[in-house]
Amino acid sequence: MTQNNPKRSKARSTARLAAVQALYQQEMEGTPLPLLLTEFHNHRLGATIDDVQYAEAEASFFDDIVKGVDARREELDGLIAERLSSGWTMDRLDKPMRQILRCGAYELVARPDVPVATAISEYVDVADAFYDKREKGFVNGLLDAVAKAVRG
Repeated sequence: MTQNNPKRSKARSTARLAAVQALYQQEMEGTPLPLLLTEFHNHRLGATIDDVQYAEAEASFFDDIVKGVDARREELDGLIAERLSSGWTMDRLDKPMRQILRCGAYELVARPDVPVATAISEYVDVADAFYDKREKGFVNGLLDAVAKAVRG
């Protein structure tokens, strides 16, 4: 069994938050993927912005999430939409929530190396940066339902 590496764990947490931010930016501004990745690598990940030092992110993990969500958006949106309450659609979710759910669903679908509990709790933590308790519960429940569908 591998030892838990707190530094790697922090770098992955930072990568997850950055991936949500990057995908949000892509949806808002239509930034092409290569330009988006370059911008985040050069100016965001581990950078100092307005005298605040941002934590180092695991860049390859960040890239995988952003590229994976971009490539599999239709599939991920279908998984998420199937688990929304009646009358709700992806378009009805606000943009940050869509990105949080897409990133979480991507990890559950495409990253079997990431335990289900880790993926869900990490995106509940990301939701905490944007939302209140109710929305965190929504992220938890929806990603749990996706996990049951894709990992059994």
